[in-house]
Amino acid sequence: MKIKIGLFFGGNSTEHEVSIVSALQAAEFFDKSKYDIVPIYITKDNRFFVSEFTGKIEEYKNIKSLLEKSNQILLVKNGKKVDLVKYPFKVFGNKVYDYIDIAFPIVHGTNVEDGTLQGMLNMLGIPYVGCDVYSSAVGMDKYAMKCILKENNIPVLDCLVVNKFEYLENSDEVEENIKSKFNYPVIVKPFNLGSSVGIKIARDDSSLKDALDYAFGFSYKLIVEPAITSIKEVNCGVLGDMESASASECEQPIGSGEILSYQDKYESSSGKKTGTSNAKGTMESLSRKLPADIDETTRETIRKMAVDTFKTLGCSGVARIDFIIDEEENKIYVNEINTIPGSLSFYLWKAVGMDYPNLLEKLIQLAIKRTREQEDIIFSFDSNILSLVNLGGSKSGGKIR
Repeated sequence: MKIKIGLFFGGNSTEHEVSIVSALQAAEFFDKSKYDIVPIYITKDNRFFVSEFTGKIEEYKNIKSLLEKSNQILLVKNGKKVDLVKYPFKVFGNKVYDYIDIAFPIVHGTNVEDGTLQGMLNMLGIPYVGCDVYSSAVGMDKYAMKCILKENNIPVLDCLVVNKFEYLENSDEVEENIKSKFNYPVIVKPFNLGSSVGIKIARDDSSLKDALDYAFGFSYKLIVEPAITSIKEVNCGVLGDMESASASECEQPIGSGEILSYQDKYESSSGKKTGTSNAKGTMESLSRKLPADIDETTRETIRKMAVDTFKTLGCSGVARIDFIIDEEENKIYVNEINTIPGSLSFYLWKAVGMDYPNLLEKLIQLAIKRTREQEDIIFSFDSNILSLVNLGGSKSGGKIR
């Protein structure tokens, strides 16, 4: 009997559309002799839908029509599997649309990639691909990530956290704090978004105010860090878990401006140097140099830093770590981690001889391995505390006796 893989994508995120493309691209490469793929679409208001149509990319040109001919479902734990129960319930007829054995989230951004979806899957007790709740949350929080990496001697740029409530109360003081810590130019970015959403460079007081106002439209908390003027960006993938992990080839993304934008990442169709089909709407379409234009010493340094970052943050599955090289100072910094990278960064693994089906298989096996390891962990113990509690009617007033 084939294993049923629940492919989760979409969600209430600024990267909703990117997730759809990444997931349905991946769906084409699973080993169909071993797996049945159940495409589970999460709407922007966090409802789950499934049908014969949710796995077809052309259906997402009219999502209203797609939902009308699909089944809304609830996820219900049933032993070691999860049933996809039709909702609203009908008195007669089959209430279960299907079931899944393993969850495979290909979601991007806040409210899904940040541990939210992973927490739900944890409670359902189903094996799932990728980082757990903790590493997903830390990977999304740029400030928390920087603090952990810095504590473990992994270089990151210094930053200042700016709170929206403090800014609304006294914007002049916040701006002065930024200027006292950093010289212009600085980069202003939301603390918890990816795909370059909400990011701007500020070169003077006027553009700083504009950048803060713009970024606060995406998040209640921002980080401000120095903008490296002589910059080279390099990305590296990591595959594995805390026990064993390996690095991919390094790529050098090529942007159309000073910051690698959302449009550069997902709306380009000029990624000619990848040797892939360059699917528009995914990171695969990004213009890049692959391998990156760096010397061998720098390449190996970045690959080691990538694995160290992955393990330090407790990651599992596949991630992409983005680096900044300050060419003037000859220093390398971790910029951010993508715990579920666009297109699963398969193009980085293709460059070292691993095809997409093999990558997907390894990710599934890592999920199964983690579930087996967790079966040996004690999460509860016998206690008679509830038998000692009196919550009403007596003079003990609910105290434990």
